[in-house]
Amino acid sequence: MADSNSLEALVQALRRLPGVGVKSASRMAFHLLQHDRDGAVRLAQALQQAAAQVHHCALCHTFTEAEVCATCLNPQRDKSKLCVVETPADQSAVERTAAFKGLYFVLMGKLSPLDGIGPRDIGLQKLFDRATDGVVQEVILATNFTAEGEATAHVIGEALKARGLQVTRLARGVPAGSELEYVDLGTIAHAMVDRR
Repeated sequence: MADSNSLEALVQALRRLPGVGVKSASRMAFHLLQHDRDGAVRLAQALQQAAAQVHHCALCHTFTEAEVCATCLNPQRDKSKLCVVETPADQSAVERTAAFKGLYFVLMGKLSPLDGIGPRDIGLQKLFDRATDGVVQEVILATNFTAEGEATAHVIGEALKARGLQVTRLARGVPAGSELEYVDLGTIAHAMVDRR
């Protein structure tokens, strides 16, 4: 290919997305340039605008264009309950259930000593300040059930219990509609221990 610097730069930029390898990035780049130039321009403009205008909420650390996000400003939310999640995507997933009416704190990551990510990198002090504001009574730890997520939940839980707060953890167990013979043994074991 002659003069493919711009195309190669586009492929490399698309590879930065999670789960996108060289082949997928190339397919996306070729599709946008061959079949959807207008879409490519709109995508570029949307990315540029989001990168310039979206930042972290001053209270919960999620993404917002305002100083404080709409969830934190909503007077209908239960300010006594604070749900701790790893990412804005996790917050969005909890919100879609319509089962939680409290507030959030988004860590923007998880503790991972092997990757050099410690308490300062995920803003634990900011979380502790928020959780001990005198209004929060219960902190719900909704980190993922990975080794890093469990370690993060443990560290946060112990620190908040020491500060006199009620700390709970999302339940885990056998998914509704599943058959036990197809569920992994770790999930069955946790469901047995956490039975109610």
